[in-house]
Amino acid sequence: MSDKKLSRRAMFRTAAGAAAAVGLAGAMSGTAHADWGWRGRRIPRQMLSIQLYTLRNLFEADLEGTLEALADIGYRTVELAGTYGRSAAEFRRLLDRYHLKATSAHVSFDGADVDQLIEDAKTLGYRKAACAYANYSTLEEWRAFAGRLDKAAAAFRRAGISYGYHNHAHEYQAIDGVRPIDVIAENTSPRNVHLEYDLYWVVDGGADPVEEYFRRFGRVLQFHVKDRAEGGGWADVGTGTIDWASLFRRTWTGPMKQYIVEHDNPADPLNTAKVGFEYLANLRF
Repeated sequence: MSDKKLSRRAMFRTAAGAAAAVGLAGAMSGTAHADWGWRGRRIPRQMLSIQLYTLRNLFEADLEGTLEALADIGYRTVELAGTYGRSAAEFRRLLDRYHLKATSAHVSFDGADVDQLIEDAKTLGYRKAACAYANYSTLEEWRAFAGRLDKAAAAFRRAGISYGYHNHAHEYQAIDGVRPIDVIAENTSPRNVHLEYDLYWVVDGGADPVEEYFRRFGRVLQFHVKDRAEGGGWADVGTGTIDWASLFRRTWTGPMKQYIVEHDNPADPLNTAKVGFEYLANLRF
């Protein structure tokens, strides 16, 4: 093991580990909603993942050490957001080395070689992917986007990969009385396009995540579990204002069984990853 990796692991197990204990203490206090005295269901470990965008700055500095730290936390599955200068085959070998499995990825189809994206997906091993972002000012543009999305998703489906759409807040803001999220849903086939709900952005957009889940029942296959601070910003999972126990209990029915930790701009990404994993692994609902 290199000195660089040893330094990374030592840092993780001391400073980040200590910070995580503080974070978890906060997560178990008033702003978190897990009922630790009631023995309810738990999220199985294989359903807990993390969006690697959360750790992008660490990956740029030390890719292998950061993957190793995620494995030390307990993660076994991850959602990709690029391969940091490695080929698909090279990144797959790194994941295998640290006993991590890519179950999903954010990949943009618009203007891309969809056939190549599909080949990379097969190499990396994931069977779910999603368009991470789109934003248009008119309903006509949103409808045209939905048509392109459906066509690309159909190609992914034929290759055995489910392709979906990941929301932000603006898709819940009406244009001429119609929400873009509804345009996407109504102009794509449920057979082709699933939905990955970023729960922070659903709430930030003024929608009820449970209502939205059942509005598109059967199409929501992934949750981004991102917490919301008192002031409206991002928070480590379990330390913010979203009532995760109630939300998960009310949306347990159906095919959605992937819970992906995320934070858009964490001060300490490894601590964020650890706090999120341990909170969700121990949450009962």
